[in-house]
Amino acid sequence: MAQAGGTRHTTKFGRYLEEFVVGDVYEHRPGRTVTESDNINFSLMTMNFHPMHCDRAFAEKSEFGQPLVNSGLSLAIVLGMTVADVSGKAIANLGWKEINLTGPVFPGDTLYAESEVLETRASRSRPGQGIVTVRTRAFKQDGSPVMDFVRSALVPKQGHGVGEG
Repeated sequence: MAQAGGTRHTTKFGRYLEEFVVGDVYEHRPGRTVTESDNINFSLMTMNFHPMHCDRAFAEKSEFGQPLVNSGLSLAIVLGMTVADVSGKAIANLGWKEINLTGPVFPGDTLYAESEVLETRASRSRPGQGIVTVRTRAFKQDGSPVMDFVRSALVPKQGHGVGEG
């Protein structure tokens, strides 16, 4: 495999603890358009066959007038969008403190997200690792908010990642 250098660049995936700065905001791109097929497949695969997700005739009679995207799918997509910037080098996802669903998502909507670094600290029990906490916000193509959550991940310090040292 050729070495990076000159006009050759290696894509960065994830960050080490020292690269996170409280207050920094990462805009996660590209966005992701959610299709009707995505919604039906995810809903049925996860045994959530609520008719608002997979029965158009039923959903058209609701206050929304159309199917809603399963919130679990929206969360999974937004979380996935954050991986390259936030948890690509993580040892473990430590969990969520809160998940707020602030607006509906419909098939055909495109989701965008951003994460703000809230806190970083060295692990007290794992010398080569630390904890980063971020707040992620997701929006639709028109800028309207659809969700936000706070999560923490265990990430390596520089020189302590998988395959290093």
